[in-house]
Amino acid sequence: MKYYCNPININYRYQFNADPRKGGILQICREAADPSMIYYEGRYYIFASMTLGVWVSDDLVNWENHRFPADLPTYDYAPDVRVLGDYVYFCASSHDHNCDRWRTKDILNGPYEKIDGTFPFWDPNLFIDDDGRIYFYWGCSNMTPIYGVELDPATMNPIGEKKELVSGDPHSIGYERIGEDNSTLPASEEVVEAKYQAFLKNNPVPEDQLPPGIKFLIRGMFSNKPYIEGAWMDKHCGKYYLQYACPGTQYNTYSDGVYVSDSPLGPFTLAGNNPYSYKPGGFLPGAGHGSTMQDEQGNWWHTATMRISMNHDFERRVGLWPAGFDADGELCCNQRYGDWPMTLSGFRQDMWRDPAFMLLSAGKTAAASSFAEGHEPEKAVEENVQTWWRAASNARNEWLSVDLGKVFDVRAIQVNFADDRIDIPCPGEIRPGTQARYIEERDLLTQWKLEGSVDGQDWFVIEDKSDAKTDLSHDFIVREDGFHARYVRISDMAVPYEQAPCISGLRIFGFGDGEKPAAPHFTAKRTGDLDMVVSVEGQDDALGFNILFGSSPEKLYHSYMVFKAGEQRVGALVKDRNYYVRVDAFNENGITEGTCVKLQ
Repeated sequence: MKYYCNPININYRYQFNADPRKGGILQICREAADPSMIYYEGRYYIFASMTLGVWVSDDLVNWENHRFPADLPTYDYAPDVRVLGDYVYFCASSHDHNCDRWRTKDILNGPYEKIDGTFPFWDPNLFIDDDGRIYFYWGCSNMTPIYGVELDPATMNPIGEKKELVSGDPHSIGYERIGEDNSTLPASEEVVEAKYQAFLKNNPVPEDQLPPGIKFLIRGMFSNKPYIEGAWMDKHCGKYYLQYACPGTQYNTYSDGVYVSDSPLGPFTLAGNNPYSYKPGGFLPGAGHGSTMQDEQGNWWHTATMRISMNHDFERRVGLWPAGFDADGELCCNQRYGDWPMTLSGFRQDMWRDPAFMLLSAGKTAAASSFAEGHEPEKAVEENVQTWWRAASNARNEWLSVDLGKVFDVRAIQVNFADDRIDIPCPGEIRPGTQARYIEERDLLTQWKLEGSVDGQDWFVIEDKSDAKTDLSHDFIVREDGFHARYVRISDMAVPYEQAPCISGLRIFGFGDGEKPAAPHFTAKRTGDLDMVVSVEGQDDALGFNILFGSSPEKLYHSYMVFKAGEQRVGALVKDRNYYVRVDAFNENGITEGTCVKLQ
C-alpha cells in the first residue's frame, strides 16, 4: 500500500527575493506554489511556480523534479498546463509583456515549440471543451476580476472580447475576507491613499523608479480587498466549474472557491459548497490556488498551495487531497486531516474516510542537545509550521528527541525542516522585475539519522540518511508493519548553506492501544452574516478537535482542526446560507464523532 503526507515530499528550491515592495532587501526561503497537475501518457505531472522545472510521478507518491529548458519562463508565476490532442500546452504569467505559449509531445525532454503571445496575463488557465472549442481564463488582483475568452485553436488568439466572470464580494462571502481566519474587511479609499503615501515616504526606492505594476500592487495591498486569482476550469456532467483562489496566499485561510455555469463563459453562480478547498488549521494550513484533475482510475484529486509565510509571504509548499463531486454535483475536497498520512487506495469508494494513522507526537515532551533562544525543543511538537526548534550550532552531534510518554505502535514519521532567516550572499544574479529574485540552481543536500527507543537507553536505527544525496525538507518515512517505540531521536544533521538545523515538526504517527476520546460537548453560534463561534468543552482524553461544517448533516465538507478546547471563530460563512456543525474529538487511539447541530 502507498502512503503520502502533505506537503508533497519533493525538493523545494531556495529563492533569493529582492522584492521592490520590500525595498529590495534580500529575503531567503524555499518556495513552490500555484500547482497545475495533469495526467499525460501514463504519468502525473505538477507544474508549480519557482521550481525551475516540473515534478513527475508514476503513482502520486514518489515525485522527481526535472529541469526545464532555459528558454521556458521559469521565473514567471502560476504556470498553466493542459493536454490538447497529442500536445501539452504550457504558459506562465507576466504583467510586463505578452505571454508566449509553448507546446511539446515530450514534457521531460522536449523540444518545446514556441507560440507567440498576443497579450499579457496573470494566473492563466487553458480549458478544452468536449466539442474541441478552447477557452482561456486569467486574473490575479484585488482590483480586477477573473476574465474569460474563447481562443482560436489554430492561433491561440482571442475570439471576441474578454468577459468579466468572477469578482470578489467579501461583504457577502466570508472566506474572501483577508487576514488570519478571514478577519478583515476592505479599507476606504482615503485609508488606502494615506497608507500609500506613507509607504512612499519610508521606501528607499523613489516612486518614479517603481514600475506601474508595482504601484498597482502596493495600492491593492493597502486596500484590504481579497485577491481573486488562480482560475482553473473543470467540466462534470455538463456543468462548468470555474475555480478561483482567495483571499491571499500569506493567510491560513488561503482557499479555493468555485462558481458553476451551463456555459464555459457564464453567467456563473456561486456554488452551494464553498470554499470547496479550505484548510485553515492543523500543522501546515492553506489550500488555495490549485488544480483539480482525474487520475488513471477516474478518482479526482486537488492540488493547491499551503502557506508558511515566515521568511517571506511567498514561503509556500504544495499539498494534494482527494476531491470529487457529490450526488448533487457539488465539487468538494477532503482536508479534514489534510496534513496527516493518507493512503491512495480506496478514495473512489470513500473519499471521506479516516486518515491512515493517528498523530502521536503533538504536545509531547521534547529534548535537545542545545537550542537557540526562542526556538526551544518543544516548538518541534506544537503542530505549528511557523514555530521551530533551532540547534545552537550546525555541528553534526546536535540532536532532537521526542518522548511519546509511553510505548506506541509507530507507523510513520514526517521530518519537517525550517529555515531561520538565512543570511548569506545571493549565489547568482538577481533577475529584475515585479518579483525580482534568483532561484537556487544547485542540487543541495539535507541529511539526518532517525532512531527509536523503548526505554531511552538502547536505540535502534529507523532510517539513516546521514549520507543522503537528496534535499527533502519535508521527508516522510513509512513503516507499514510498525515498530514499538516511546522515544524518537533525530541526529547527525546537515542542511543547506551550513545552517544550524531547524525543525518545525518531528511528527510521529501510528496507533495507540487505549480508548478513543469521548464525544465532545460543544456549542455553535452564528455571530454575524459571515461568522460563527464554536465553543468546545475541554476533556482530558482528547488530543484535539476537528470542527466540521457544511450545508447539511450529510455535507460537512469544511473543517477546522484545533488542538485546544475553548472558543474558535470561523469566518468562512456565506451570507444568507444555512449551516450545520459537528465537532469530532481525536487522540492517539482514534476519532470520535460528535453530534451534528444546526447553526443558529
